[in-house]
Amino acid sequence: MKKKILPAALAFAGLAGGASAEADEAAYTVNGNVALTSDYVFRGLTQTWGRPAIQGGADLTMKNGFAAGLWGSSVSDGSYPGGSTELDLYASYGRPIDEDWSWRAGLYGYLYPGANLDEAGLRSRSFNTVEANLAVSWKQWTLKWNRALTDYFGVDREQGYRGDSKGTTYWQLEGAYPLSPRWTLTVRAGYTDYGTELIAPNADGARDPSYADFGLGLKYQIDARWSLIGVATHATNARFYRHTASFDDANDTRDVGGTRGFVQLQGTF
Repeated sequence: MKKKILPAALAFAGLAGGASAEADEAAYTVNGNVALTSDYVFRGLTQTWGRPAIQGGADLTMKNGFAAGLWGSSVSDGSYPGGSTELDLYASYGRPIDEDWSWRAGLYGYLYPGANLDEAGLRSRSFNTVEANLAVSWKQWTLKWNRALTDYFGVDREQGYRGDSKGTTYWQLEGAYPLSPRWTLTVRAGYTDYGTELIAPNADGARDPSYADFGLGLKYQIDARWSLIGVATHATNARFYRHTASFDDANDTRDVGGTRGFVQLQGTF
């Protein structure tokens, strides 16, 4: 069943364009998106162990300020044992303050069907995570605060940490600069604060998983629906992440952070 979730999401995305045409444009719009990417990097860390991913989703935006959507991506079972799909569900509400300022608050859920630590021979624990978020935008800049309402992607005492990871925060600042009608430059910076650490240091002597990440992207608009995006990212705290072991094979280690780059072909409908 878990392998059917992402195709279903992509099918929804493909139909979304038709739905928006039938909708009352004054009340709401529905848009879909699909992408092929050479790597799925989330907050500076690869979720596919450097391998390609297929992604897609759909978004509902209402005139009254409410928005909701779903999004899916393939992921690696090295990071999510027993799972191959990430499915995100989210909803938010926001309003403009004036012509330059606006705000938005919401909830975001990350689901990993079939993924569980017991698939790696550990105590049963899902990776599902729910966050609350609050964003403030000024012109092309957005500052966003995210706080985990659950343990953060399965991190807890059973994995050797001093405490659970509920309350982990992620701050992000991002902006986009149009360079021409077809080219756009994007910049972002973020910081993940776990609020817990390993009881015993890892092989590189690190205990604290907190880190900063940075990204620089260039987007080329091919036509009205398709775009090509190139992104370079960097995550700090190499001592913690450069020798991350796969849940499937402890001898298979990767640098899931560090400096990375990926190329993405994206379509919107």
